[in-house]
Amino acid sequence: MVGAASGMIQDTLLWGTTALGGVAVQVAGHQESVLDMVLGSGPVVRAVLIILLGFSVGCWGIALAKSIEMRRARRQSERFVAIFWDAKNLAAIQVASVDLKESPVAQVFRGGYQELQRFTKVKRNPGGDDDPTELGGTDNVQRALSRARTQEVTRLERGLTFLATTASTAPFIGLFGTVWGIMTAFRGLSTTTSSSIQAVAPGIAEALIATAVGLAAAIPAVVMYNRFARQVRVLTSEMDTFASEFLNIAERHFLK
Repeated sequence: MVGAASGMIQDTLLWGTTALGGVAVQVAGHQESVLDMVLGSGPVVRAVLIILLGFSVGCWGIALAKSIEMRRARRQSERFVAIFWDAKNLAAIQVASVDLKESPVAQVFRGGYQELQRFTKVKRNPGGDDDPTELGGTDNVQRALSRARTQEVTRLERGLTFLATTASTAPFIGLFGTVWGIMTAFRGLSTTTSSSIQAVAPGIAEALIATAVGLAAAIPAVVMYNRFARQVRVLTSEMDTFASEFLNIAERHFLK
């Protein structure tokens, strides 16, 4: 009897181990990777994922282009400021600024210098159509500097709107995909005989991928937008400072 009971216990343990092993294999077989969940998602969720992927690719492309642009603008502006204070006359600075097209400070100088050159030309030849007393030299030069500054700020801010849009809308687009996927998963309960969480878990997992992708697109966009916005503010401050210094020099030597 003892031997028979021992054998039954061993058979039971063996059967239980085999059954557990079968369950483990079965559960492991039902585990899906992120790629499997993306490919197995519904058409609406898949469309949301494609949109978010496009936003993400666009943000990284803009980030790369703006990084190169900002680095060139900073370096060329530093080089131009050094040339400006080392040069003996404005004509030499004008010639040097031609090769510094990426420098916003250099472009502000070009705008102010062209207006200053026009004023001095009319002042030397008062017989023309323009009366130098009506040109308002200081005001015109200041407006030219402001116009050039505005153009450069607009150029530097190009692409930042897309980053801001991605940062603010990508989480909500992902949330829409998640809500839609969860609705689809719960609606599928009406066609199944089981009402347990295992019946809707795969659909909910696939739906949550949309929220994760939305956050993955939005978070870098926020970081990149703040970084480039700060660099634009620094360059704008440099343009404002240079414009004030240039206007003071012009008033002392040319706009008397």
